[in-house]
Amino acid sequence: MDNNQTIPNPIKVVRAIRKSTRSALNTNTKRRARAKPNPVYQEEEEIRPTTSISSTPLENFPILSRDFYQIDALDLAPRLLGKHLKKDDVVLQITEVEAYRPNDSACHGRFGITARTAPVFGPGGHAYVYLCYGLHTMLNVVADKEGVGAAVLIRSCAPVSGLETIQKRRGLKSEKPVLLAGPGKVGQALGITTEWSNHPLFAPGGLELLDGPEPEHILVGPRVGIEYATAEHVTALWRFAIAGSPWISAPKNTLRPP
Repeated sequence: MDNNQTIPNPIKVVRAIRKSTRSALNTNTKRRARAKPNPVYQEEEEIRPTTSISSTPLENFPILSRDFYQIDALDLAPRLLGKHLKKDDVVLQITEVEAYRPNDSACHGRFGITARTAPVFGPGGHAYVYLCYGLHTMLNVVADKEGVGAAVLIRSCAPVSGLETIQKRRGLKSEKPVLLAGPGKVGQALGITTEWSNHPLFAPGGLELLDGPEPEHILVGPRVGIEYATAEHVTALWRFAIAGSPWISAPKNTLRPP
């Protein structure tokens, strides 16, 4: 990637992705299996990542307002990159997300309103927390207006503060991306349970979502682990990550510049 290249406006990125998604309806999904590693993202296990990717003092970043979330999940997802999750002494910077929309065959909203999925149909700005395989706590940020049924999954983060607490909760003494590269790891590091579902992320105290710097470059790709969905949604480029960050989950070779 050209280091002098300016990141596209998130709105333009999303428009391009929507156009690409429509084109993908006629694309053979087997192409993904033949995808070559992305040269933009090089995995370097030898490199010891820094424990913070933000040089701006955290107090300069206010809690995001309720209005910030009242948009389509596909618009909200890239805008969450670089933002901060705060709980207790732990602060994480969001590095990878996935959008889940209404009428999306991979979205929990497809089941309708149940005791489990009710929070995802609430107003944007609340947390939707569920257990994956009964083990992994997955944090989602509800998007759009009440009743829509859309959310953004937080897939990976980078530690900003509270590293010792993160390591203790994870049961892993590491400063490498394995600590937070994966949605279940993020939930564990934050110390949340499903009881945090429906928690307002715009309210002070508890679990908060703070503003953060816009990434210089981003990557997009298909979402992970949704083989059960329709071909249209399996190939949709609704996964977003900060380009160049080591704090991204696998697979990385399906990510590319928008």
